[in-house]
Amino acid sequence: MISGIVLAAGESTRFGSTKQIFVHGGQPLAQHAVDALSGLDEILVVTGHDADEVESAVTLPPNGRFIRNPNFRLGQSSSLAAALHDINDTSEAAVVLMADQPGITGEVVRALVERFRSTRKQIVRAAYRDGPGPSLLSREIYGEAGHLHGDAGARILIASHPEWLEEVEIDAPQPKDVDAPEDLPG
Repeated sequence: MISGIVLAAGESTRFGSTKQIFVHGGQPLAQHAVDALSGLDEILVVTGHDADEVESAVTLPPNGRFIRNPNFRLGQSSSLAAALHDINDTSEAAVVLMADQPGITGEVVRALVERFRSTRKQIVRAAYRDGPGPSLLSREIYGEAGHLHGDAGARILIASHPEWLEEVEIDAPQPKDVDAPEDLPG
């Protein structure tokens, strides 16, 4: 079983409103991440700030569920920990996406899963032409990932354990994070 996690709990302070529900390309930003993970065995969407609004705006597939993170103010690592605490016991790995990167595609998610299945590496990360992208974390490091603090994620694990990393080259520019309305792709 391969899981998908969408981190959608943040306060969006730089955006000026709850960006997870901001409609871009005909759907809320968080929906882009959920859709990119379609095809995985389970999808966990972690909400926190404005959880009711985010959960109302996002349409989950039958294998999806929301997880509320009451500690969302402690940073994205607390949302990752909440998801990993609630992940299916048979999950072998989880692809982790942020709710504010509408440019991440299902093709990239599938490439991460395929590389994991062939290498069984602890971390498989997308490597765009101009920077890193989302990562897949294997079950064997869920414990360590669940004990990160602040806005830390896979990059902290990679810095501590570079031997865990396997990269998938993606021949495209790195999708931008949407931190402010002007960051939205055209």
